[in-house]
Order: sequence, then C-alpha cells, then structure tokens
Amino acid sequence: MIYNSSLWISDLDETLGSLPILSELEGRSVMITGAAGLVCSAVVDLLMRYNETHTGKIHILAAGRWLSEMTDRFGDRVNDGNFTFVPYDASKTDNELSLPCDYIIHGASNAFPGMIVKEPVETMLSNFLGIKYLLDYAKSSGVRRVLYISSSEVYGQKNSSEPYREGEYGFIDQLNPRNSYSVGKRAAETMCASYADEYGVESVIVRPGHIYGPTASPFDNRVASAWSYAAAAGESIVMKSDGAQIRSYCYCLDCASAILYVLLRGRNIEAYNISNPESIVSIKEMAQLLALSGEVSLIRADATDDEKKGFNPMSNSSLDSAGLLGLGWKGLFDAQRGFSHTVRILKEAKSTGEKSK
Repeated sequence: MIYNSSLWISDLDETLGSLPILSELEGRSVMITGAAGLVCSAVVDLLMRYNETHTGKIHILAAGRWLSEMTDRFGDRVNDGNFTFVPYDASKTDNELSLPCDYIIHGASNAFPGMIVKEPVETMLSNFLGIKYLLDYAKSSGVRRVLYISSSEVYGQKNSSEPYREGEYGFIDQLNPRNSYSVGKRAAETMCASYADEYGVESVIVRPGHIYGPTASPFDNRVASAWSYAAAAGESIVMKSDGAQIRSYCYCLDCASAILYVLLRGRNIEAYNISNPESIVSIKEMAQLLALSGEVSLIRADATDDEKKGFNPMSNSSLDSAGLLGLGWKGLFDAQRGFSHTVRILKEAKSTGEKSK
C-alpha cells in the first residue's frame, strides 16, 4: 500500500506546506467523485493528511462505485470519522446523494484510451450526464462551488507549437469515436457555464495535462502509468512510437494541489490549465527519465493497429499555466524529480508491503 512509503508521506507533507489556504476548508465537507482514481485519490490523501496533522478537520465525502475500491486504495482510513463513502456512478442518472456538502470536486470519468475506444458512447454520456447530475444536486442543496476536472484534450489540434492557452481551441474531428472523450469534456464545460448563467450555480474548471504518479492503478494502461510500474518492477520500457509528442506531464500531488488552489481561489466559470512549466517534456524524454529511475532498458517497438486507435492525436498538448500561476500556485516536482519519486514510491510500497505479510 502506498502509505508504506515514507517518501509518499514526505511528499504529502511538503505539498501541504505549500497549501496554507486549506485552513479555509476546516469545518467544511468536500465531496470528491472518482475518489479512488489517479488524480482524486491524491486529493483525498492530501485532505486526510491535513486532518492527521491539524486540529481543525475537513470532512471528506469519497464518492465512487464501490466501497471495495475505496478500501483497496485507502485501507483502514475509510473508517476514519472524517471519511464517508458515497455511492456514485457518473454513467447513471439514478444516484441518490443525500448528504449535505459545501464543495464538489468532480473527477469521475473514463480516461483510459483502451476503454474510450471500446466504449465511446458510455465515455461521452458519463462526461455529460455525470456533471449534469452534480450541477442539479448543487443547485438544489446549496453547494458553494463545483470544480469540474476537464482535460487538455478539449483543445484539439492546432498548427502552432506554442503551449495551449485557455480560450485557444483547435480542430477536433467530431466523427472520430476516439474523440468522444474530448467532445464530451467540451460539452460538460459548457454545461457548467450554462448552469452558472441560468441558475447561479458557481463552478470552476481545471484542464490537467498528462498526470502521473504512484496513485495510478497497476491496471492503468496509459503510458506514463504503465511505464512507471514497469520501471519499478525492473522491466524494460517498450515505446511504441517515436516519442516526439510533447506533453505537459504533472506529478499527481502537483495536480492535486492545483485543484485545491483553484477550488478556493479560482474565478467563477473560468478554466485553468494544470501544468508545471518545469515538467513539459516529450514522450521519449519521459520514457528516458523512467528508464533511468528504474535502471532499466528503453526498447522501441511497433504499435498494433488496435493500439494506434487509442493514441492521443495531439502532437503537442503542452499547456500554458500563466492563469494558474497567477492565483499563487507553484509546482514542487519537476519532471526528473516527479518520475524519480514515482518509481521510488512504487518500489517502497511494494517492498514494505511484502515484508509486513
């Protein structure tokens, strides 16, 4: 389990040191959907660690499909008095949310390329219906603010090599089923703006780049996650493209701290890119950093046709983070440190867990 890693606890404490604004959440309740996922489990870990190290408490409503996935991720912390499991499925419209909350962070979404290709209809509907249900809930129950976790894929493709800035959009092929994810995210953002305009429901939007870290599931087939686990296991990294694509990679705790910063400091119905300027690298550079961290080989191979269907079509999805930085946020983990910590934490968590058996 990740909590067996002393480095993970150290990273949590360092990140909390950059978030004195979390004191504003003391005595409040925060619902987090997709709470067991790569991004939102890091948010939950930060809030739980805050509760462990502070007198004032933040109540966490961890929303997801199964209690078992919460137990697998958070262990006996699910029994903490400030942690409540809330059954929630973003693909369904018959969820029953009855507990009051002050803030909602909506991160439940299918983001796995293979699943997007396999279930484009479900991918699009869960993005659209998931946020609509929560906005209706916020409208009826007086939620202070909803934060929607969107994606850098909403930007589409453009000719310029400059990082994407909020408000600059490129081309998305609406008839390509792989784009059910990006089009669904675009529609969900417009839904947030529409509820604010018509009903006064306050929302903020974040657009993360490519998030990685030890909070990823071992079954996550996105390359940053799969390669991190391979490096930690001493296995070679197999790269199935030339790796020239540029991405805004961001360590999960930098992403989590940015989400909390925007929740409390972001302006109503504005979108903020989540990107650490010190962590914009190519896929090949990312692979090299992971290979170095795990002391493993980097191998080039050809992708199958099915694998190519799941590839992100954007050659350069780097993000300009001026808006986020303007709120006072600052990333703590550049690419070298973030990927190194990821591999070390995965190794620590596994070795310590094996010793405790």
